Amino acid sequence: MFVTPAYAEEAPAEGQTQTETGVAPQTGELHTETGVPSEAGHGGGVFPPFDQTTYPSQLLWLVITFGLFYMLMQKVIVPRVGGILENRHDRIAQDLDEAARLKSEADAAIETYERELSAAKAKAGQIASEARDAAKAKADAERTAIEAELAGKVAAAEARIADIKAKAFAEVDAIAGDTVTAIVDKLIGAKVAKTEVKSAVASLTGKQEG
Repeated sequence: MFVTPAYAEEAPAEGQTQTETGVAPQTGELHTETGVPSEAGHGGGVFPPFDQTTYPSQLLWLVITFGLFYMLMQKVIVPRVGGILENRHDRIAQDLDEAARLKSEADAAIETYERELSAAKAKAGQIASEARDAAKAKADAERTAIEAELAGKVAAAEARIADIKAKAFAEVDAIAGDTVTAIVDKLIGAKVAKTEVKSAVASLTGKQEG
């Protein structure tokens, strides 16, 4: 059971007001959180931004805030963003110029390589042609020398054969003469002159050769 204190039940004396006794007049209920009477709070419960009495100050602060934000954008943010964009643009332009320069250098190097390759191929073909011609000329010279050597050997062989043949025929004539002389001597017992034997043998060998 709740017991009310005695001092709370005492009524103020005559001639004294509630302010003199230190007790606030109970004009309304107190706010549970702030201790302020609910009747004195914010114009009867209206949300401050929607309070028409504060519109001028709100508009003033809106203009001030917008002006400060505009100055901040114009003086700080926009220059920085513009500088960043300009740096990016300059860097991209430099990269494009560098890429174009490298491409031109690569094209020039490829062109030089192709030109040198064509020159090397032409030189290689010329060297091969010269080597082929030199080899052919050398082969022709060697063949000519071999043919001349063989012709000389053949001529020498033919001359030797002719000499051997002549010597053989001479020996044959001598042998034939001696044989005829011996046969005649055996048959008739008479000596025959060598000139007659040689002419007879010559006539016989001439007829055989003919």
